[in-house]
Amino acid sequence: MSRSGAELALLLLGAYRRMVDEVVAGLESQGYPDVRPVHDFAMRAIAAGADSASELGRRMSVSKQAAAKTIAVLVERGYVDRETDPDDARRKRLEVTPLGFEVMRAGEALFEDLRESFEREIGASELASLEAALKTLVGDSAVRIEAPGWVAQELD
Repeated sequence: MSRSGAELALLLLGAYRRMVDEVVAGLESQGYPDVRPVHDFAMRAIAAGADSASELGRRMSVSKQAAAKTIAVLVERGYVDRETDPDDARRKRLEVTPLGFEVMRAGEALFEDLRESFEREIGASELASLEAALKTLVGDSAVRIEAPGWVAQELD
């Protein structure tokens, strides 16, 4: 039975959605009911140096307005702070809060648990083969979600 490229894309998307949905549910059960994937992407970009809405928008390949909306949600929920820039009092710099880092670490642990679950589900060698095949297809380095090229669809 021959499969199409579209079917492969849907399988890859389905695997991604399963992982994200399970981690979001896990975060909710740990007391973080308001975290979405875009929040993690934005916090990682901020932690990596995106300290303004303009810079966050560039790194996430979204408009400054979309980045500002995401920042407002993150500030409201306590995951990010706006600090006055010591070099320019008119400018507000972004910083991930301890709570934001806590959420990111919790998500990372849930992804690790999910990977271990996949290993039990399909076997260690099958998972290693899948990971090796994906590395061959996408290259040695993982997608950097805080760098340009990733397009955000979900903003809150």
